[in-house]
Amino acid sequence: MKSKAHELIESPEFKKLVRTRWIVSFLLLFLLFANYYGFILIIALKKEWVVERIGQFANFGLIAGAGVIVLSWILTFIYVIWANRVYDKEVDALKSKLEGGR
Repeated sequence: MKSKAHELIESPEFKKLVRTRWIVSFLLLFLLFANYYGFILIIALKKEWVVERIGQFANFGLIAGAGVIVLSWILTFIYVIWANRVYDKEVDALKSKLEGGR
């Protein structure tokens, strides 16, 4: 006889939730790596572009570096919003199924 927890783990809803979490996590991780390593590649391969001045106090490298930081914040913000609006609700629904079955 299977326990309620084991049945829940084998349920399609649980498997879909786990799959969706991995997809979202890997997509955001890929974007984060592309962001950071893209910046490093630009520094390594386009040095003349990085030091080109914009105005009196800035250059493209400074702006691109700030963009890397801001984009990482945005990706984190996207994950937090997704987790709060979608993931946590689905986890709570699955928990209620488990608790209701006792």
